[in-house]
Amino acid sequence: MRLQAAPAGPRPAEHGEGPVWDDAAQELVWVDITAGQVRRGRVQGDDVVDVAAHRGGDTVGFVVPAAAGGWLMGAGAGISRLTADGEASVLIELTGEGGEEEAGGSRMNDGACDRAGRFFGGTMAFDERPGAGALYRLDLDGTVRTVLDGLTVSNGLGWSPDDATVYLSDSGAAQVWAFDYDLASGGFGPRRVLLDFNDDPDGVADGLTVDDEGCLWTALWGGGQVRRYSPDGELLAVVDVPGVQNTTSCAFVGDLLVISTSVHGLDDDARAAQPDAGRLFTVRTGVTGPPAHPYRGSLGALSQAR
Repeated sequence: MRLQAAPAGPRPAEHGEGPVWDDAAQELVWVDITAGQVRRGRVQGDDVVDVAAHRGGDTVGFVVPAAAGGWLMGAGAGISRLTADGEASVLIELTGEGGEEEAGGSRMNDGACDRAGRFFGGTMAFDERPGAGALYRLDLDGTVRTVLDGLTVSNGLGWSPDDATVYLSDSGAAQVWAFDYDLASGGFGPRRVLLDFNDDPDGVADGLTVDDEGCLWTALWGGGQVRRYSPDGELLAVVDVPGVQNTTSCAFVGDLLVISTSVHGLDDDARAAQPDAGRLFTVRTGVTGPPAHPYRGSLGALSQAR
């Protein structure tokens, strides 16, 4: 199956990423990484209408709802809170912890919460040094643990509908991995390669989401498309994003797939040739996907722990 997405209304981002559906707020939330912004919108039919934009930090890699109100962000090299009225505050700094990162050299890139409400955030080095990234888990009691290290560009994260499998893309390794997942503990089992893009001329896996049928939708950085794969890695559908090179991530609002895009890293000629780059795109898919799971821990405890 081949589909084509259409550009949505909000003004373009420089480095648009990480759309998620905040079901409690009934809003689509996404980020502009290099602008350090969290963007908010309403979904009207097949379109998205701007609601607000908030400064979240020097860089904001991703944003998730918080059950206590507002949102948590993977911002800078740590975790920050954004209140509903747009006030941002740093909760946890991860830079340099355990020797995995060099001060000022890494940032949060992508992440999500599991069904239990744990927050997972992955990092990357600004210079994309191989092995400099990690995946961290913020538990409900405010404890932070390193789940995976040795990553390069920790990217899209999602769970199967039964929570038995977690998927993670590493754009530096050009692979999507699957791990057995223990929802009770938040633990990852052995890693297996589900998708390998090292020989794919269309790009590498960036952000991803998992639909209600358990299939993965993976945005291709450099490929101008989103692909749907079965849990066994069979290609089932392609969504073309016309006139855009860098597709970055995607999320469902019912059966509407919302796709983020970017102009980051393009030269002036490429930007001029891609006037819709940085915009959100949408397409009806015929399948549905879940809203974002919120972080369910106490934000007050995190603030007191600073």
